[in-house]
Amino acid sequence: MEQNIQVEVTDREGVMHQLEVPVDMGLNMMEVCKSYGLPVEGTCGGMALCASCHMYVLSDHNLPEPSEDEENMLDQAFFVKANSRLGCQIRIKPDLDGLSVQLAPVGAE
Repeated sequence: MEQNIQVEVTDREGVMHQLEVPVDMGLNMMEVCKSYGLPVEGTCGGMALCASCHMYVLSDHNLPEPSEDEENMLDQAFFVKANSRLGCQIRIKPDLDGLSVQLAPVGAE
């Protein structure tokens, strides 16, 4: 049985995108953004080795704590906030229905 959830992504220009995402494909938020053509690089392929999928979690969802690798990568990223996460580390699950994120600025803008 196919199940989809709704997520909301605000791009770097402030435009909000409502996305329908299947939960049975093992996707993460980086892959979701890329599949909808949003400007997320995912340079390292989702291994938490870059910060090109850096985003801010705006909703009050209970996400797993960041791994040590994710924390180390965020320590090297620009514009990090308390709600910063790497999109490649946010796995799509049914309980993320309604998740709201904003893409972080890129580089040293």
